[in-house]
Formats: sequence, structure tokens, C-alpha cells
Amino acid sequence: MKKTILLICSGGASSGFLAQNIRKAAKKRGLEVEVLARGESELTDYLDKISMVLIAPHLSYIQEDIAEQLSGTDIPYQLIDQMTYGTLNGDKGLDIIVKELGLK
Repeated sequence: MKKTILLICSGGASSGFLAQNIRKAAKKRGLEVEVLARGESELTDYLDKISMVLIAPHLSYIQEDIAEQLSGTDIPYQLIDQMTYGTLNGDKGLDIIVKELGLK
């Protein structure tokens, strides 16, 4: 079953490159993972469609707000570390997803 991940940043633009690299890494590993890059204001629009939320490191200050929006759901979230985000490392980004969702 395909997992849909929402990668959020301020406007969704910078995260688009990382999302693309995560999709490529997932394809190489044979994992069914879709990664959508969107602005943080769009989170509630995707609550019924996603398996997980990845948060860009520059949005760490709203992590509690995101947790609040996700309360009452089974949707986990993780803050991406600065190195993974800054280097657009799709393999490391995928590792976060695999670990959190228990994918194999």
C-alpha cells in the first residue's frame, strides 16, 4: 500500500527538491512512497490523505502547532535535520520515513 508523506516548509518550494529526491530514493529501494511538498498552511487540507508529516528544519518553531493539528489522528510527524534538508539528501529523508512508519 502506497504511503503518502507531506513535507512542509514555508511555501512548499524549497521542499520540492527534497521531496523529489526522496521519491527517487524510494523507487530505487522498491518502496511505494509518495512525497508531496506543500506550505505549512496547507496541512489541514491533507489530513485525510497522508501517512506522515515531515517538517522542514526552519519550521521547528511551529512544531507544537503541527502536533496540535495532528492530535486526534494517527499521523506521526518528524522534524528533518538541517544537514538532510540542506543537502537535499533523499536517502536520509527516506530513512526518516522508513524508521517512523516501519517500512521494509
